[in-house]
Formats: sequence, C-alpha cells, structure tokens
Amino acid sequence: MTDRPAVPRHGWGRLPEKARRAVSGTGPPTEPLALRARPSGVDAETARSALGLALRIGESMMAVGASAADVTATVLRVAAAYGLTDCQVDMTFTSLTIGHDPDGLPPVVLMRIVRPRGVDYTRLQGITDLAARVTGDRLDLEEAHRSLDDVLAAPHPYRRQIHALGWSGVAGCVAFLLGGDWLVALVAAVTTAVVERTIRALNRRGLPVFFQQAAGAAIATGTAVLLVVAGVDVRASLVVAAGIVVLLAGLSLVGAAEDAISGFPVTAAARAFEVVTLTTGIVVGIAGVLDLAQRWEVPLRVVDPATVTVPFGITLVAAAVMGGAWALASYARPRAIAVAVLSGALAWTTSSVAAGLGGGAAVTSAAAAVVVGFCGEALGDRLRVPALLVAVCGIVPLLPGLAIYRGLFAVVVDGDVAGGASGLVGAAAVGLALAAGVVLGRYLGRPLGGRLDRFERRVRRRAALSE
Repeated sequence: MTDRPAVPRHGWGRLPEKARRAVSGTGPPTEPLALRARPSGVDAETARSALGLALRIGESMMAVGASAADVTATVLRVAAAYGLTDCQVDMTFTSLTIGHDPDGLPPVVLMRIVRPRGVDYTRLQGITDLAARVTGDRLDLEEAHRSLDDVLAAPHPYRRQIHALGWSGVAGCVAFLLGGDWLVALVAAVTTAVVERTIRALNRRGLPVFFQQAAGAAIATGTAVLLVVAGVDVRASLVVAAGIVVLLAGLSLVGAAEDAISGFPVTAAARAFEVVTLTTGIVVGIAGVLDLAQRWEVPLRVVDPATVTVPFGITLVAAAVMGGAWALASYARPRAIAVAVLSGALAWTTSSVAAGLGGGAAVTSAAAAVVVGFCGEALGDRLRVPALLVAVCGIVPLLPGLAIYRGLFAVVVDGDVAGGASGLVGAAAVGLALAAGVVLGRYLGRPLGGRLDRFERRVRRRAALSE
C-alpha cells in the first residue's frame, strides 16, 4: 500500500501562503522609476522638430505669464501629438528644457532661455489655441512652426495710448472703491499715467525693475504730498493707494503660489523672491517720500476705511470696470475684457457676501478668489479666454493697496512700529489668501473644463509626490 501525502485539514497548512498574498502587493509600483522609454517610431529629424515646437510653445507661455503646471502639461501634450510620449520636461524661472531618450536611438535634449515679456493675454490665448489645434488636428510640423511665428510676431491689439488708459482706469476705480470722489479718481488716473510713462522710460534705459517700482511708488506718494502742500481738498492717501494697487497688480503672486502648490519649487521660489523684491521696492519708494514729508512737517493723514461708507452699487460698478481696465492694460481682446468685467463684479459680490456673514479680510478675499478661479478654469475654454485672465482680473479689486500704505504710514510718520507691522502682516495675509484661493479654485474647476487628461494628471501626481 502506497503512502499518500498528508492533506492539511481545513486548509490550515496554506495559512502562511494566504497571509503572504494578503500582505504583498499584486501589481507594479504606482510610480515606476527610470523605466526605459518606449520606441516612438519617429525618425530623428521629425522628433527634433516636434521637440523644438513643443519647447517654443512652452517658452512663449512662460514669457507671457503662464504657470509652470500649465506650461509643463502643454509641452507634454504637444510632443505626444507627434508620437513622443515619453518626454521629460524641466524648468527654472529663466529656462525650459525638454528631453527625449528613446530606446535604441541617441537622446535629444533641447533648452531655451526665457525672457519675460510681461502679461499679454491675447498672445497667451493665441498660443493656447495653437496648442489645441496641434493636439486636435495634428498640424504639419512646418505649418505649426509658421503659425507660432505668426502668433508671436503679431502686433498688439491696441495702440500704446489705449493700453495706458487701462492703467489709469484701474487707479480711478480704486479711488471709487475706497470712497473717493471724481476729483480723487481723476488725480489717481493722471498720476498713474505719469507712473506708467516713467516706468516705461526707465525700462528702456535698462534700470532694474526694483528701482522702477520704487520710482513709481515715490511718484504716487510725492503727488499726494504735493496736493497736501498746495492745499488741494482731496483725500491724498487714496491717490497713493491707487498707485500701490497698480504696481502690485503686475506681480506674479498667483503664479508663485500655484507653482509652489503644483510641485515646482524652483520656479515658485524664484517668483516668490521676485514678488518680495519688487514689493520691497514699492515700500522703499513710499517710505522715502513719507520720511521727507515728515521732516518738512507736511500734515499728512490716512483715510480710515471704517469711517467711509460707499454704496454697494458704486463699489460693484467700480470693481467690474477695474477688472476690465486691468484686462485692457494686459492686452486682452474685447471678448476677454467683457469676461474680465464680469469676473471683477463676481469677485466683489462674493467678497461682500462673505463679509456680510462675518468673515475677515483674508477669509473674504480667499472666498472670492476661489470662486473666480473655479469659474475661470471651468469656463475659460468654452469662452475662449485664458483661465488666468478670469482669475487675476477678478482679484485685482481686492488687492490691499490702502492697507499697505496705512501700515507704512504708521511706521514712518506715527512711529507706531507695532501697529504698522500688524497692518503690513494683514496686507500680506490678504495677498496670500488671494493667491491660494485662485489656485484652489482652478484645481476644483479643472475637471469641469475638460482639461483633466493624462498630462494634467501627470502634473498633479508631481504635486502630490513633492509633499
């Protein structure tokens, strides 16, 4: 009789195997490391041209103010449209690099230096539209390069004088928001026009932007001091506040916050440092003039916003026009300006409702920023306007220009260091709340905007892994 192997009763002998299978992973790593690129089937010349197109599109987007996450996703999307699905993209504040290392072929790495050109929403929309055509219609490479040349070489949609009216419009609307009358708005608009022309002239002569900001802030503050000396019955502090808002609006605080949250620490740190440096330039310009005014015993004072009541209808119209004026100053097309007007009104309404519910300045600002960021991302493609335009033009009316001036005034003129520092910290909190709110709103609205493809998810995974 042959001995039979012992059969475990009730499967107890298989318990270690079951335990191992219950604990062990069953698939490949969630984020595989350093896998070889798949063969693309694209010849070397075509691959180089496609990478060059993707790189040029990304560089152009960076130059006109797009975020690092948007640039990265667009570059990957354009390269994949021509069969290059395993590219690597790296960027700093001043350069963009793309590489492709297919299996069995020599790697290709291209880099371009980015030279910022200032915010230009018409050019940004043109670049975005071209990228969408490339990914949707698979344009011929040579045709795509020519189309990009046309977008980048196109003249601005407005003459320089009309562009300058946008800056003056922003300043005039700030005066109305803070309780000023027509005279204050007119003085603020004219002063801002002088500031804009001065900064443009200094920029042509190659003066660093720090000193341009200081000069602009000094002109606004100096105008207020001269009005007081001349005995003009005008709320001079509102003129300074309007100038500060115009100077602050051009900074990339939203871009810095979005880059930091999206997992791009290098570009975020560079943009944040630029914001801090240029804001310091504004502080230096204001503080210098205030110090001279104090030595000359000029009787300056600052309007307390708690003592000024402005009807909601007036502030709503001012905020809406302010959003449109900022869009005009940023070279937006008429359609985009109309959307910016609605964005400014929406942000101001949201902020007012949140304030009515008892929210503080930072909370109400964040709530408004979330709403406009969400709407911009969800509706931007449908309206054919940059999502960034909707968000930034919405938060411009909420920038803390008067709070910054009040804080500096308390330190320099009143000698109240603690009170002034508290005011400046509060202004910084509002700025950070606006930036973070816009980023959160854009993330929430991205799935509704139809842009959450595999390249957007790849960028999001980068943000998750960097935390």
